[in-house]
Amino acid sequence: MSARIIRTYLLITGLFNLAMSLIWGIDTLFKLHAGLDIFQVMLTNAAFTLGNVLFEIPTGVVADTLGRRVSLLLCLVTLFATTLLYVAIAREGWGFWPFMWVSVFLGLGYTFYTGAVDAWLVDALKATGYTGPLESVFARGQMVFGAAMLLGTLSGGALGQMNLALPYLVRAGVVVPLFALVWFAMREVGYTPRTLELARVPAEMRRVFVEGLRYGVHHPVVRPVMLGSLVTMTFMIFGYYSWQRYFLDLLGRDAVWVSGVIAALISLTLIAGNALVLPLSRVVRTRTAVLMGSIVVQAIAIVLCGLLRDFYLVVGLYLVYGVALGVAMPVKAGYLNAHIPSEQRATILSLDSFFANLGGVAGQTGWGWLAKRRSIAEAWVASGATLVLGVPLYWIARRADGRLDRFEATSP
Repeated sequence: MSARIIRTYLLITGLFNLAMSLIWGIDTLFKLHAGLDIFQVMLTNAAFTLGNVLFEIPTGVVADTLGRRVSLLLCLVTLFATTLLYVAIAREGWGFWPFMWVSVFLGLGYTFYTGAVDAWLVDALKATGYTGPLESVFARGQMVFGAAMLLGTLSGGALGQMNLALPYLVRAGVVVPLFALVWFAMREVGYTPRTLELARVPAEMRRVFVEGLRYGVHHPVVRPVMLGSLVTMTFMIFGYYSWQRYFLDLLGRDAVWVSGVIAALISLTLIAGNALVLPLSRVVRTRTAVLMGSIVVQAIAIVLCGLLRDFYLVVGLYLVYGVALGVAMPVKAGYLNAHIPSEQRATILSLDSFFANLGGVAGQTGWGWLAKRRSIAEAWVASGATLVLGVPLYWIARRADGRLDRFEATSP
């Protein structure tokens, strides 16, 4: 039973991230081609992240009441509609503000996904007697994510070379079989959905808020880890969507296919980082030590990316950043889940995403403005330097609870 749950989780992760990543390598170029400037592109991405911030708590209520499966189905419906609206906006030349509004609703769709799938996995595995380490499952999930991203970004780059709208249309097509998979294969195990009456929504939101404070903001370990997510995300989204223009400027050629290749290489670095988790856990022994080391490597790599001007060297350093990020993601997921009760799992995971998205809004807006006023390179230097703020946050988490910091430790 546990094996089937893990397979379903990996299939959902793979198809969802294949659909998402089809546009990742060309999204900035698509919007620039539609008439936006680099700052407007960052603002539309910030609007997506703002949608994440606004809707995390309401969609957390859906996941913790109607169930994680319903939440994911709502995500897919929203993703399908907003993706096609993006194509319509570009085709009809409707400009900046329609992109902004649709990006907010795309953020709504994504919040139905965040927290829900991981919460479903963890609770289902516990209910079926799974006793293995969560890091190994999350690492496999991240490796599937990386493989899906490899396929998606390569395909998106090739399709974008023909027509920048094609990756969006294919994304909408991939959502259809994913919807069928979730409908038929994702069953609630270890969690009983509850009826959500419209009149009870305010009370449920208050409950989520109170539990978020108790098990999240007031928790001595969860709080600094969530703040670490905020710090990491100030660069991550801005960096990913700005390198598409930055790297092509360094190359001196406006070749869309190159963006697809680089995006595919990034996915390989994430896989490599995921694969390093297990051997690192045998040597380093504590989760926070791995997280702090990852942050330091990320900061150094990004600052150097902004200071140097050789295309191949800068791309190579960004790939080093990707490896460090790939190490951190499953470790942070395992560490966070070890401190969350089952009943509040989707709520706290959504709250962690809320903090991360706050960082994403700040980073895309602030660093996007700096990129327009000065240069993308200078914005990378400044944003890379701020990443080191994550080190003291993970140190605070370590001091609060050393037992669950060890890789072999699991939550009670």
